[in-house]
Amino acid sequence: MAKRVHRPREDAEFDFILRMSEGPVLAYFIGTWPKAIEPSRAMDLVVGAIADEYAGRLTAVRIDITRCPAATERYGITGASSYVLLKDGQAVAQGTGATSVGLREFLEGRL
Repeated sequence: MAKRVHRPREDAEFDFILRMSEGPVLAYFIGTWPKAIEPSRAMDLVVGAIADEYAGRLTAVRIDITRCPAATERYGITGASSYVLLKDGQAVAQGTGATSVGLREFLEGRL
């Protein structure tokens, strides 16, 4: 995973990242239970590449659903491999899936 992807260990750390980020934040939600591991690993690869590509224009944050339950609930996340684009801490768009093409299309025109 790219070094440009933040990995908060708890909700308070995620909230701090949101406050300190200048510009949009792409928060993606992963799971650590058996059925979520492979999709979450795929998401790590996709978002890592996106974070490198959009360096300086986007902050990427990897949210572990079990470690950050308040953030998960706040944005209505119901499963792993979901993502939310945030501007000023507010969700402006949401999506699911782990394809680089799909995520680039999702971000296009929103940054």
